[in-house]
Amino acid sequence: MESEVSSILIAAHELKAPMSLIRQLALSLDTENQDSNAYVRSQIIDVSERAIKQVNDLTKIAHLEDGLFKMEPVSVRGVCDGVVSELIHLFRFNHRDLNIRYTNQSKLVIANTELLHSVVYNFCLNAMHYSDQETFSELTVQDHNGKVRVGVRDFGPALPMDVWRELKRGWIEKPVSIAMRPGSSGLGLYIASMFSKYMNAEVGAVRHRDGTSFFVELPVSKQASLFE
Repeated sequence: MESEVSSILIAAHELKAPMSLIRQLALSLDTENQDSNAYVRSQIIDVSERAIKQVNDLTKIAHLEDGLFKMEPVSVRGVCDGVVSELIHLFRFNHRDLNIRYTNQSKLVIANTELLHSVVYNFCLNAMHYSDQETFSELTVQDHNGKVRVGVRDFGPALPMDVWRELKRGWIEKPVSIAMRPGSSGLGLYIASMFSKYMNAEVGAVRHRDGTSFFVELPVSKQASLFE
């Protein structure tokens, strides 16, 4: 019971941050400056949409065992392109760069499009938070040990060893607080971990001297040979 309460508090804390930002943005609206208002309104929409997406993802976790999310052959590049299309304006707005590199020969994986989109989305959103104008984030799709690995490289603070060990095991069982990585990192990793586990995929991380690469490895669809 104590563990469940702790997890709820961590999730609530991380969702409180965007809600507080929305409040601050709303208070900053200037009744006499319409140009400034348009800028603030766009920020409010972006922040609220991301917060709503995380709430929706948490709701999906509660229904994973209901069999609502069909597993099928999915175009992994198509999913990644969808995430990039959704987030690229946010990267540009924050003066961040997202490099994209696809080298995979296996085009189809066994996954759920909606869940895989959320996994890649959370990785990319974290990367944007932990980069600056002098660095870049990188989204890669490559073949790896008979599977397809989707990875996102960031240049943020080092990932704590205990979180890295949990990811190396294959998933994170509950939301975690990552002191050196404030924002959506802990909650986003939990969401990505649970969705990956449902899809029989493996989620993990590589610790670099100057950042972290988060990845998910997905089984290749046997139908892939028909399209290659």
